Amino acid sequence: QVQLVESGGGLVQAGGSLKLSCAASGRTLSLYYVSWFRQAPGKGREFVASITGDHIDTTYADSVKGRFTISRDNAKNTVYLQMNSLKPEDTAGYYCGRRIGGWTDRVSCYDSWGQGTQVTVSS
Repeated sequence: QVQLVESGGGLVQAGGSLKLSCAASGRTLSLYYVSWFRQAPGKGREFVASITGDHIDTTYADSVKGRFTISRDNAKNTVYLQMNSLKPEDTAGYYCGRRIGGWTDRVSCYDSWGQGTQVTVSS
């Protein structure tokens, strides 16, 4: 069973940067499609970015294109989310999920999630 652990969240001013990590234990993460989602208080979990197992293809939500970059280091069994030019509306809990198969933004299609890491962007 793959366990995912997110880290790297924190409090940052608008315009700042953070780099989130999603580390996996158990099976190698390179076998899986991995996505980042986020969830603000009172809202549903929304898709942010995803990356294929061979890290050839990436997909981004329109709201983060040009500001966020997803990457992975399969040797370290870790997926990253570099977040630049952060805005107050990026404030949320950030979660990584993994699945077998291609891209989807449907939360129910991911079979393993981490506990999340909080990102707070002050104006």
